Amino acid sequence: MAAVAASSAGAPASLRAFLQRPAVAIGLVLLIIVVALAVFAPFVTPFSPTKLSIASRLKPPSAEHWFGTDDFGRDIFARTLYAGRLSLTVGASVVLVSGVIGLVLGVAAGYFRRLDPAISRLLDAMMAFPDILLAISLVAALGASVVNVIAALGITYAPRLARIVRASTLVTRELTFIEAAHALGVGTFAILTRHILRSLVSPILVQGTFVFAYAMLAEAGLSFLGVGVSPDVPTWGTMISLGREFMNTAPWLMLFPGIAIVLTVLSLQLVGDGLRDLLDPRLSQNV
Repeated sequence: MAAVAASSAGAPASLRAFLQRPAVAIGLVLLIIVVALAVFAPFVTPFSPTKLSIASRLKPPSAEHWFGTDDFGRDIFARTLYAGRLSLTVGASVVLVSGVIGLVLGVAAGYFRRLDPAISRLLDAMMAFPDILLAISLVAALGASVVNVIAALGITYAPRLARIVRASTLVTRELTFIEAAHALGVGTFAILTRHILRSLVSPILVQGTFVFAYAMLAEAGLSFLGVGVSPDVPTWGTMISLGREFMNTAPWLMLFPGIAIVLTVLSLQLVGDGLRDLLDPRLSQNV
């Protein structure tokens, strides 16, 4: 009973210490602000991200248009908020897709010895290619759309999660209580669901925050190169790409979407670092 009480008391203490770290707190606040602005974009700005207004073409930031307008008179603030919706959706979806693929491959490679060589070689081959080149190749093969971008990035980042899952599964598989479960006749499915998967929650959660950030950067890069989603859909990468032509005369076209990308990715990295320190027993003394 004392051990249980100490464990339950230690969790809130660790959580408080997690939130009291300045870098983590700043990252969490930034992330909440970005998500809130994206979700409630229709209530934050009265402008449509796609409505054209030639009379308002290339207006600098003002009280009416906080981030200025582009060469078609579209409000940059509205486009930045709505583009954040797409980027966050893509990032979350990529984490889900890559998490499922990485979990299946990683557990199979780590738990079933006969499958390990083949799966490990496959993961090594996929990780031999730079992420952006592999993503471009997959999008080119599948076609440019939001769904295909999510699928391509999910496949691209799945090996990262699979390698971590495999390593954790290899360690957990050799523990005494797993051997005891085998000796008692516990089935493979029960061992995987009751013991192996539970031990994978922390590493997947931590790595998922970094994959989220990588996916958002990759989506922006694909859109910037013109191989992502349709140019009609506002994305941060597309906005920066279209603003290159007016870099000297209207720098706000590139400035504000760029700031949005930096702040969002930075917030995810800070939160991810904090989660890693909180969930890793070896680093808990430093939290």
